[in-house]
Amino acid sequence: MDPLSTLWETFFDWDSMREALPEMLTVGLPNTLILAISAALLGSVLGMALAVAGISRTRWLRWPARVYTDVFRGLPAAATILLIGVGLAPLGMQVWGPNPYPLGILALSLIAAAYIGEIFRSGIQSVEAAQLEGARALGLSWGEAMRLVIVPQGIRRVLPAWVNQLIALIKDSSLVYFLGLLASQRELFRIGQDYAANTGNQSALLLAGLFYLVLTVPLTHVVNWIDRRLRHGRQAAAPDDADDDLDLALPGAAGGNQR
Repeated sequence: MDPLSTLWETFFDWDSMREALPEMLTVGLPNTLILAISAALLGSVLGMALAVAGISRTRWLRWPARVYTDVFRGLPAAATILLIGVGLAPLGMQVWGPNPYPLGILALSLIAAAYIGEIFRSGIQSVEAAQLEGARALGLSWGEAMRLVIVPQGIRRVLPAWVNQLIALIKDSSLVYFLGLLASQRELFRIGQDYAANTGNQSALLLAGLFYLVLTVPLTHVVNWIDRRLRHGRQAAAPDDADDDLDLALPGAAGGNQR
């Protein structure tokens, strides 16, 4: 058998893909989205706290935030998941039983918080200092000015980077299989890996990869669209608005309306 035929049969066996597809749709895809979205939300909350602490003038807030960021950005994601999942497993057994998902979500959230915190911090610090001074001049306290004026603008500016972090979480969710998953808890990668091990054919793994592409590629284009939108605004609407203003300013336009 020539190499091309072997490659085709190993990765493009449609029967193997068809066999794995239902379980990937009903089990793997929902579990992957649960892991990624839950970690993104919790990581965003923790990341905002880190961002605010990181720009604080108080040293006992600023330095712990920076140490946390350095540690969790420096560790490999797999190592963090294993440390959290194995180290806190006895506590997890007492709280929610033999379910690795909470610890997996916690580990992914701690990783995401380190990156999202830096994203939010850069966005907040990119807002002009004059805006904070103006808010304070209007009578707002420092906390109110940050919450109502500075932070919303900073988040808006880094929204594309936040979506990029969500894409990374979708891919990193595949590492939770290190903690051991029940059949009903498996995500896309684990299902593909199990089918590949049972059949000796890698087509199910390729199908899992296609699922990840279907999830991440549209998000990538959403990031690009958001970025263009934030940088250029609704420029296409400007000529129409200008035409309307010109029509209203033409002589006799009011008389025409009266007729």
